[in-house]
Amino acid sequence: MIDLSTTYLGLDLKNPLVVSASPLCEDVDRIRRLEEMGAAAIVLHSLFEEQINVESHDLDRYLSHGAESFAESLSYFPDMAEYRLGPEDYLEHLHRARAAVGVPVIGSLNGISTGGWIRYAKMIEDAGAEALELNVYYIPTDPELTGAQVEQMYLDLVRDVKATLKIPVAVKLGPYFSAMANMARRLDQAGADALVLFNRFYQPDFDLEKLEVVPNLVLSTSYELRLRLCWVAILYGRLRADLAVTGGVHTAEDVVKTMMAGAKVAMMTSALLARGMGHLATVRAGLASWLEEHEYTSIRQMQGSMSYRSIANPAAFERANYMKVLSSYTLRT
Repeated sequence: MIDLSTTYLGLDLKNPLVVSASPLCEDVDRIRRLEEMGAAAIVLHSLFEEQINVESHDLDRYLSHGAESFAESLSYFPDMAEYRLGPEDYLEHLHRARAAVGVPVIGSLNGISTGGWIRYAKMIEDAGAEALELNVYYIPTDPELTGAQVEQMYLDLVRDVKATLKIPVAVKLGPYFSAMANMARRLDQAGADALVLFNRFYQPDFDLEKLEVVPNLVLSTSYELRLRLCWVAILYGRLRADLAVTGGVHTAEDVVKTMMAGAKVAMMTSALLARGMGHLATVRAGLASWLEEHEYTSIRQMQGSMSYRSIANPAAFERANYMKVLSSYTLRT
């Protein structure tokens, strides 16, 4: 019997397949369906800091910063009226979702400043979330803001939220740090119970006819998994915090790779949006088949087996690999 179970954020999960924050999680019936298809945990769509700031009248302080020099940048922010769920509705949705399924439901906050929205972190805990994911999506456009200041904002956020909550806290962040391994360690030391690698950077596009900056969403592909595998493999065994992969997980083989790199869970959204919620069942079945065919008895047996500290040639993750790849390419004539 193949054991697909794993642990994440102190939670016992029946398999490593977790549905990441997305519109799929805005409806309780869909959440039930995701559980039926094999999801071991659900991360609800994010409650955005902007929603909370609108309620507390703090948003202007963030949007007006630098407006004299970059007034056109204000148009990049979404119209708060477009959000379908406000803070109170989000908490009610979380409560109903938690009552509807037997798998863990993880709340999600998207922002950067600590401010008044820490109060909502506690409300999310009180509404029944078994963990909280801090989805930190921040683009430092101010040229006066240093990298050290940005990093400190992340660390302060984690410390303040951890001081407020009893439930575990995961931090979902992007890869754009000059010293990613050091930043991961500092987040670990600040109290993060898990790191979710990585948030996708959604670049806007230009409408040349209307001369407007427009949102542009492109679903991930398995190719994007490589960056996540690299950093999870490098960090595995060096942190107390769990590691999760999000972005680029589409197939059973993708899940196997994340486990071998050292992740505790593999998070999916794009694959489900593209292929339907039933794809979860396909991936789960494929995962069990792969383990059986390759004579693995459990997920735990393979976790970290291809990490930096486990493979015979750790230089595969370092500069030596960069030189090897470039020198091995042959031009066709």
